[in-house]
Amino acid sequence: MIYLDNAATTRPKKEVIEAMLPYLSEDYGNPSSVYQMGNAAKAAITSARQKAASLLHIPATSIYFTSGGSESDNWVLQDCFHRALLHGEKHPHIITSSIEHPAILNTCHFLEELGAQVTYLPVDSNGFVNPEDVKTAIRPETVLISIMTANNEIGTIEPIHEVGEIAKEAGIPFHTDAVQAFGQIPMDLSELPVDFLSASGHKIYGPKGVGLLYIREGLSVRSLIHGGGQERNRRAGTENVAGIVGFGKACELAEKTLAERMEQESSLSDYLIERLLSEIPGTRLNGDSAKRLPNNVNVIFPGLRGESILISLDIMGIEASSGSACTAGSLDPSHVLLALGLSEEEARGELRLTLSDETTKEEIDTTVNALKKIVSRLSKS
Repeated sequence: MIYLDNAATTRPKKEVIEAMLPYLSEDYGNPSSVYQMGNAAKAAITSARQKAASLLHIPATSIYFTSGGSESDNWVLQDCFHRALLHGEKHPHIITSSIEHPAILNTCHFLEELGAQVTYLPVDSNGFVNPEDVKTAIRPETVLISIMTANNEIGTIEPIHEVGEIAKEAGIPFHTDAVQAFGQIPMDLSELPVDFLSASGHKIYGPKGVGLLYIREGLSVRSLIHGGGQERNRRAGTENVAGIVGFGKACELAEKTLAERMEQESSLSDYLIERLLSEIPGTRLNGDSAKRLPNNVNVIFPGLRGESILISLDIMGIEASSGSACTAGSLDPSHVLLALGLSEEEARGELRLTLSDETTKEEIDTTVNALKKIVSRLSKS
């Protein structure tokens, strides 16, 4: 099997699994307990929090563990909305982009039902949000700006530093969904003007079901989940100790290997793009050719259906996707590609290939050669 859907999820590293195992067996204590086994679990969480914070160059006290990126996104958006309501704002305004992950877009739709006003900013043909559009969209009732760090489908890296500066100048909190970018590109939150950041463990060779929310120190956020005093009274529920430990280990490994992985994956993705564009007539690259995640390749084959290509690849032992895993099975074309200006017909020919640090040049060659046969056959049918 050749696995090229690492934007959907990654295979946990051996070191991650080994770090988790003790907390699924002999070290199974509840971190809230005061005896030795509970204290050991609590110490493991503290260590994981420090590792996650190190990857972002921030104090460990600004990290809050969650069940994943979707929960983290919901936490910020819902809190900013409800807090504004409590302060007398009848229709709180949120600014986001038209190419956000469903965890952002569907939360915004939910909040609109409760009275929120939401501006969905357009993007250009490469998927970039224009910071000037952000500035223009700000209103007196704007309570949050949320722009993703990098798009999960096309890999375009957004100008979040510029957007963050605009938000900071206007006195508006700025959130970024960094699920795809976290651990894949350098992010120094000691320099970036970001107030909230969402990330997930299973995108960086860690376990599923665990993520984090970064909250800049000094900001107040109410609990999304109410109950006990876990996560410093901000996120109730007994902690997923093994998952958190695995996430921490994945963060530690990501920080150590970041430069090497970026170079390796960029080289392979450039090679993949060059072969696809030069050897399969009509192939078009989606997203920016330079400011993109190092492991992301997203193309369209006009006139074909991405689903047909995926089925053919799967039969040949190659696993890929035709967009976000969170919209898999939808009959609608990608909202991201439509936002770029593609027609519905063009968008249906999408193929996303996302690499890992284990992807080889031989696997890329095998994949391209398979696609050449598949595209040729489907074009004739």
